Amino acid sequence: MDATARAVADPTRRTILALVHDEERTVTDIASHFAVSRPAISQHLKVLHDAELVLIRQDGTRRYYRSRPEGLAGLREWLDSFWSTRLDELKRMVEADHAERSDRADP
Repeated sequence: MDATARAVADPTRRTILALVHDEERTVTDIASHFAVSRPAISQHLKVLHDAELVLIRQDGTRRYYRSRPEGLAGLREWLDSFWSTRLDELKRMVEADHAERSDRADP
């Protein structure tokens, strides 16, 4: 999960993930969306690949990149654990408030 978190912490890599979410793209195509060199984009893609967030398909001399959404599962589960805890707390607070109001309304 740490590699995933580090990979998506960078805004360029998040943009790359968005670009390769719906379709395969070459590094040249991906690089055309940025004001950085193709080797710099290749380094970002390596980080994403090492974090298992992108798949690479080789076709001759071209490499095609596509997102691997299931690579975010561990990070998502971790983040969701905070969300579900907060929802449980909210539920308890609402129920306590409801019970308190009911007690005040009963003569």
